[in-house]
Amino acid sequence: MILGIHHTAISVSDMERSLAFYRDLLGMEVLSDQRWASSAESNPKPEKILRLENPAARQAMLKCGNCHIELFEFSNPEPAPMAEDRPVHDHGYTHFSLDVKDVDAEYERLSDAGVEFHCEPINLGPSCRTTYGRDPDGNVIEFQELFETPRW
Repeated sequence: MILGIHHTAISVSDMERSLAFYRDLLGMEVLSDQRWASSAESNPKPEKILRLENPAARQAMLKCGNCHIELFEFSNPEPAPMAEDRPVHDHGYTHFSLDVKDVDAEYERLSDAGVEFHCEPINLGPSCRTTYGRDPDGNVIEFQELFETPRW
């Protein structure tokens, strides 16, 4: 029986830069921050579950309201970079969405901090105002404000 979504995992190029974004700028709480070396003989679990040969990484789990974000900075094997402007229609991960209290205020605050957005917040209907922004590696994050009472 599936109970719900627990976390989304993101491979990042620079853990410190990503923690500055997710922890410091977005306000997520770091629950764990650990490293594991490539040593399939002493710990075969990461190699098996990730299906990577001799993986090594720094891994951090962050809490955000009712869900978690897991960050991986792999040092082995060497990861291929993602295009920072990867279009959302390409196969694979397109975005994850964060509920916010005031999307216009968050847009201003994050824009002032250097976050790149696709556009200013727009109304998608009478109960949703939203915009897409990108993390330091170019991953897309939706910032949405939902209204219990339709506004327009």
